[in-house]
Amino acid sequence: MDQFNQLSQEFQALTGTTLDDHALQAAHRYADLLAEWNDRISLTSITAPEDVRIKHFLDSLSCHLVMAGTPVSQVIDVGSGGGFPGLPLKLLYPEMHLTLVDSVAKKTSFLSLVVQELGLEDVEVLTDRVEMLGRSSAHRQRYDWAVARGVARLPVLAEYLLPLVRVGGFMLAQKGETAEREMDEAQTAIDTLGGSARPPVEVRLPGIPELRYLLVIEKTAPTPARFPRRVGIPAKRPISDS
Repeated sequence: MDQFNQLSQEFQALTGTTLDDHALQAAHRYADLLAEWNDRISLTSITAPEDVRIKHFLDSLSCHLVMAGTPVSQVIDVGSGGGFPGLPLKLLYPEMHLTLVDSVAKKTSFLSLVVQELGLEDVEVLTDRVEMLGRSSAHRQRYDWAVARGVARLPVLAEYLLPLVRVGGFMLAQKGETAEREMDEAQTAIDTLGGSARPPVEVRLPGIPELRYLLVIEKTAPTPARFPRRVGIPAKRPISDS
Protein backbone atom coordinates (compact mmCIF):
# COMPACT_ATOMS: atom_id res chain seq x y z
CA MET A 1 0.00 0.00 0.00
CA ASP A 2 3.01 2.34 0.14
CA GLN A 3 2.42 3.56 -3.42
CA PHE A 4 -1.17 4.43 -2.63
CA ASN A 5 -0.48 6.09 0.70
CA GLN A 6 1.83 8.29 -1.35
CA LEU A 7 -0.99 8.84 -3.85
CA SER A 8 -3.15 10.18 -1.03
CA GLN A 9 -0.46 12.63 0.01
CA GLU A 10 0.16 13.76 -3.56
CA PHE A 11 -3.55 14.22 -4.23
CA GLN A 12 -3.94 16.32 -1.10
CA ALA A 13 -0.94 18.46 -2.08
CA LEU A 14 -2.36 18.95 -5.58
CA THR A 15 -6.00 19.66 -4.71
CA GLY A 16 -6.29 20.18 -0.96
CA THR A 17 -8.67 17.20 -0.80
CA THR A 18 -8.14 13.83 0.88
CA LEU A 19 -8.89 10.32 -0.37
CA ASP A 20 -10.59 7.99 2.08
CA ASP A 21 -9.24 4.54 2.94
CA HIS A 22 -11.88 2.75 0.87
CA ALA A 23 -10.86 4.67 -2.26
CA LEU A 24 -7.18 3.93 -1.64
CA GLN A 25 -7.80 0.20 -1.14
CA ALA A 26 -9.89 0.10 -4.32
CA ALA A 27 -7.19 1.96 -6.27
CA HIS A 28 -4.62 -0.59 -5.07
CA ARG A 29 -6.76 -3.51 -6.28
CA TYR A 30 -7.46 -1.70 -9.56
CA ALA A 31 -3.71 -1.25 -10.17
CA ASP A 32 -3.15 -4.97 -9.56
CA LEU A 33 -5.84 -5.85 -12.11
CA LEU A 34 -4.38 -3.39 -14.61
CA ALA A 35 -0.94 -5.01 -14.32
CA GLU A 36 -2.40 -8.51 -14.62
CA TRP A 37 -4.53 -7.77 -17.66
CA ASN A 38 -1.95 -5.59 -19.38
CA ASP A 39 0.10 -8.72 -20.04
CA ARG A 40 -2.84 -10.10 -22.03
CA ILE A 41 -4.36 -7.23 -23.98
CA SER A 42 -1.95 -4.24 -23.87
CA LEU A 43 -4.05 -1.72 -21.98
CA THR A 44 -1.22 0.73 -21.33
CA SER A 45 2.45 1.31 -22.07
CA ILE A 46 2.83 2.77 -18.56
CA THR A 47 3.75 -0.13 -16.30
CA ALA A 48 6.22 0.95 -13.58
CA PRO A 49 4.29 1.25 -10.28
CA GLU A 50 5.37 4.86 -9.67
CA ASP A 51 4.37 5.85 -13.20
CA VAL A 52 1.01 4.11 -12.85
CA ARG A 53 0.42 6.00 -9.60
CA ILE A 54 1.28 9.42 -11.03
CA LYS A 55 0.54 9.24 -14.75
CA HIS A 56 -2.69 7.25 -14.45
CA PHE A 57 -4.21 7.66 -11.00
CA LEU A 58 -3.03 11.12 -9.92
CA ASP A 59 -3.43 12.51 -13.43
CA SER A 60 -7.02 11.24 -13.54
CA LEU A 61 -7.80 12.57 -10.07
CA SER A 62 -6.45 16.00 -11.05
CA CYS A 63 -9.79 16.51 -12.83
CA HIS A 64 -11.11 17.31 -9.34
CA LEU A 65 -9.46 20.73 -9.72
CA VAL A 66 -12.21 21.75 -12.17
CA MET A 67 -15.02 19.35 -11.24
CA ALA A 68 -15.16 20.22 -7.53
CA GLY A 69 -18.30 22.13 -6.62
CA THR A 70 -20.17 21.20 -9.83
CA PRO A 71 -22.85 18.53 -10.35
CA VAL A 72 -21.23 15.14 -11.00
CA SER A 73 -24.26 12.88 -10.85
CA GLN A 74 -23.98 11.86 -14.53
CA VAL A 75 -20.49 11.51 -16.05
CA ILE A 76 -19.35 9.80 -19.24
CA ASP A 77 -15.74 8.83 -20.01
CA VAL A 78 -15.16 8.46 -23.74
CA GLY A 79 -12.35 6.29 -25.10
CA SER A 80 -11.83 5.02 -21.59
CA GLY A 81 -9.29 2.31 -22.48
CA GLY A 82 -7.96 1.10 -19.14
CA GLY A 83 -10.55 3.20 -17.27
CA PHE A 84 -8.79 6.56 -16.99
CA PRO A 85 -9.89 9.09 -15.92
CA GLY A 86 -13.38 7.69 -15.24
CA LEU A 87 -12.76 4.94 -12.68
CA PRO A 88 -10.45 6.94 -10.37
CA LEU A 89 -13.06 9.72 -10.44
CA LYS A 90 -15.73 7.18 -9.46
CA LEU A 91 -13.60 6.26 -6.43
CA LEU A 92 -13.41 9.95 -5.52
CA TYR A 93 -17.12 10.61 -6.17
CA PRO A 94 -18.88 7.35 -5.21
CA GLU A 95 -22.32 8.91 -5.75
CA MET A 96 -21.55 9.44 -9.44
CA HIS A 97 -23.37 7.48 -12.14
CA LEU A 98 -20.52 6.72 -14.53
CA THR A 99 -20.67 5.57 -18.13
CA LEU A 100 -17.46 4.13 -19.60
CA VAL A 101 -17.24 3.93 -23.39
CA ASP A 102 -14.68 2.25 -25.62
CA SER A 103 -14.99 0.80 -29.10
CA VAL A 104 -12.63 -2.13 -28.32
CA ALA A 105 -14.42 -5.10 -26.75
CA LYS A 106 -11.30 -6.45 -25.03
CA LYS A 107 -10.93 -3.18 -23.18
CA THR A 108 -14.57 -3.01 -22.12
CA SER A 109 -14.30 -6.60 -20.88
CA PHE A 110 -11.48 -5.45 -18.61
CA LEU A 111 -13.50 -2.44 -17.45
CA SER A 112 -16.47 -4.66 -16.61
CA LEU A 113 -14.19 -6.93 -14.59
CA VAL A 114 -12.80 -3.98 -12.61
CA VAL A 115 -16.30 -2.71 -11.86
CA GLN A 116 -17.30 -6.17 -10.62
CA GLU A 117 -14.11 -6.78 -8.61
CA LEU A 118 -14.33 -3.40 -6.88
CA GLY A 119 -18.06 -3.76 -6.20
CA LEU A 120 -18.84 -0.45 -7.88
CA GLU A 121 -22.48 0.51 -8.31
CA ASP A 122 -24.02 2.79 -10.94
CA VAL A 123 -21.32 2.13 -13.56
CA GLU A 124 -22.34 1.32 -17.13
CA VAL A 125 -19.77 -0.08 -19.57
CA LEU A 126 -20.49 0.27 -23.28
CA THR A 127 -18.72 -1.11 -26.33
CA ASP A 128 -19.72 1.47 -28.92
CA ARG A 129 -18.62 4.36 -31.12
CA VAL A 130 -19.16 7.74 -29.52
CA GLU A 131 -20.70 9.16 -32.69
CA MET A 132 -23.54 6.65 -32.29
CA LEU A 133 -24.08 7.54 -28.63
CA GLY A 134 -24.23 11.23 -29.46
CA ARG A 135 -27.24 10.59 -31.69
CA SER A 136 -29.01 8.33 -29.19
CA SER A 137 -31.80 9.79 -27.06
CA ALA A 138 -30.50 7.73 -24.13
CA HIS A 139 -27.21 9.64 -24.11
CA ARG A 140 -27.55 12.86 -26.08
CA GLN A 141 -27.38 16.03 -23.95
CA ARG A 142 -27.73 13.97 -20.78
CA TYR A 143 -24.44 14.29 -18.90
CA ASP A 144 -23.10 16.80 -16.37
CA TRP A 145 -19.57 16.05 -17.57
CA ALA A 146 -18.15 14.27 -20.62
CA VAL A 147 -14.45 13.56 -20.10
CA ALA A 148 -11.63 12.17 -22.20
CA ARG A 149 -7.90 11.77 -21.89
CA GLY A 150 -6.08 11.81 -25.19
CA VAL A 151 -8.44 10.12 -27.73
CA ALA A 152 -8.32 12.88 -30.41
CA ARG A 153 -7.32 16.45 -31.07
CA LEU A 154 -9.68 18.99 -29.59
CA PRO A 155 -11.63 19.97 -32.77
CA VAL A 156 -12.57 16.29 -33.15
CA LEU A 157 -13.03 15.65 -29.43
CA ALA A 158 -15.46 18.55 -29.15
CA GLU A 159 -17.73 16.87 -31.71
CA TYR A 160 -17.49 13.62 -29.76
CA LEU A 161 -18.19 15.08 -26.32
CA LEU A 162 -20.36 18.21 -26.54
CA PRO A 163 -23.41 16.44 -28.03
CA LEU A 164 -23.44 14.24 -24.89
CA VAL A 165 -23.46 17.17 -22.44
CA ARG A 166 -26.58 18.88 -21.14
CA VAL A 167 -26.84 22.66 -21.38
CA GLY A 168 -25.12 23.94 -18.25
CA GLY A 169 -22.79 20.92 -18.15
CA PHE A 170 -19.18 20.61 -19.26
CA MET A 171 -16.76 18.68 -21.41
CA LEU A 172 -13.25 18.11 -20.10
CA ALA A 173 -10.22 17.19 -22.19
CA GLN A 174 -6.95 16.26 -20.51
CA LYS A 175 -4.08 17.41 -22.69
CA GLY A 176 -0.33 17.92 -22.70
CA GLU A 177 1.86 20.59 -24.23
CA THR A 178 -0.34 21.00 -27.34
CA ALA A 179 -3.31 22.18 -25.23
CA GLU A 180 -3.31 25.88 -26.03
CA ARG A 181 -2.74 25.31 -29.75
CA GLU A 182 -5.56 22.77 -29.84
CA MET A 183 -7.87 25.18 -28.06
CA ASP A 184 -7.21 27.77 -30.77
CA GLU A 185 -7.78 25.18 -33.51
CA ALA A 186 -11.06 24.07 -31.91
CA GLN A 187 -12.71 27.47 -31.52
CA THR A 188 -14.95 27.10 -34.59
CA ALA A 189 -16.02 23.61 -33.50
CA ILE A 190 -16.70 24.75 -29.94
CA ASP A 191 -18.85 27.66 -31.12
CA THR A 192 -20.71 25.51 -33.65
CA LEU A 193 -21.50 22.77 -31.12
CA GLY A 194 -22.89 25.06 -28.40
CA GLY A 195 -19.83 25.42 -26.21
CA SER A 196 -17.90 28.19 -24.50
CA ALA A 197 -14.26 27.61 -23.59
CA ARG A 198 -12.85 28.42 -20.18
CA PRO A 199 -9.18 29.29 -19.61
CA PRO A 200 -6.92 26.20 -19.51
CA VAL A 201 -5.98 24.98 -16.03
CA GLU A 202 -2.35 23.93 -15.54
CA VAL A 203 -1.55 20.72 -13.68
CA ARG A 204 1.94 19.99 -12.35
CA LEU A 205 2.38 16.32 -11.53
CA PRO A 206 5.25 15.42 -9.17
CA GLY A 207 8.36 14.29 -10.98
CA ILE A 208 6.87 15.05 -14.42
CA PRO A 209 8.57 18.01 -16.13
CA GLU A 210 5.88 18.45 -18.80
CA LEU A 211 2.84 20.49 -17.85
CA ARG A 212 -0.59 18.92 -18.13
CA TYR A 213 -3.72 20.95 -18.87
CA LEU A 214 -7.40 20.59 -18.10
CA LEU A 215 -9.42 22.06 -20.96
CA VAL A 216 -12.98 22.80 -19.86
CA ILE A 217 -15.76 23.79 -22.24
CA GLU A 218 -19.14 24.74 -20.83
CA LYS A 219 -22.24 23.76 -22.78
CA THR A 220 -24.13 27.02 -23.23
CA ALA A 221 -26.55 26.11 -26.05
CA PRO A 222 -28.01 22.91 -27.52
CA THR A 223 -25.87 21.13 -30.09
CA PRO A 224 -27.41 21.36 -33.59
CA ALA A 225 -29.17 18.14 -34.56
CA ARG A 226 -26.76 17.37 -37.42
CA PHE A 227 -23.91 16.74 -34.96
CA PRO A 228 -22.18 14.45 -34.34
CA ARG A 229 -21.81 13.40 -37.93
CA ARG A 230 -21.67 9.73 -38.90
CA VAL A 231 -18.93 7.41 -37.65
CA GLY A 232 -15.46 8.41 -38.85
CA ILE A 233 -16.39 11.79 -40.33
CA PRO A 234 -15.41 14.01 -37.35
CA ALA A 235 -11.86 12.62 -37.47
CA LYS A 236 -11.61 12.88 -41.27
CA ARG A 237 -13.16 16.34 -41.60
CA PRO A 238 -12.96 18.29 -38.33
CA ILE A 239 -15.35 21.20 -38.09
CA SER A 240 -12.45 23.63 -37.88
CA ASP A 241 -11.33 22.47 -41.34
CA SER A 242 -14.77 22.72 -42.93
